[in-house]
Amino acid sequence: MKAHLAKTMEIPEEEKRLDNQLCFAVYSTAHAFTRAYKPILDKVGLTYPQYLVMLALWEKSEQPVKAIGEQLDLDSGTLSPLLKRLEQNGLIKRTRDSRDERQVIVSLTEKGRAMRSEIDTIMSAIGQAAGCTLEEIKTIREMLKGLRSNLTAAV
Repeated sequence: MKAHLAKTMEIPEEEKRLDNQLCFAVYSTAHAFTRAYKPILDKVGLTYPQYLVMLALWEKSEQPVKAIGEQLDLDSGTLSPLLKRLEQNGLIKRTRDSRDERQVIVSLTEKGRAMRSEIDTIMSAIGQAAGCTLEEIKTIREMLKGLRSNLTAAV
């Protein structure tokens, strides 16, 4: 069977340019965020993916690896090295679940909990770099969540 897309509208040529693609705007903005976070997170000794793990753990300080992976949309092959490095830095500990040996539970150490005090500084710095007010950030975030939801539902 030959697959084809239904043609619903005529798209102007200008809209077909790389710079006008929504996907490219999101992709390039994600990379810009990562670059902007780097010097901010370097000061606290975290990479951007490690920061995302810490954010998840600051919300709930003890979670299975699988739950963290689902929140961050990361597979275990990507997540495991991040967790190993965080553990080596004394921010988390990993233990086998006593009820299910197959599960690994990640929890914050005292040092990891104490690092949460840096979140205001980190968020303020990235907010300044983004050049947006808190209200603008909330609006953009809600639009992106809606976009992600629509795209997820379409697959």
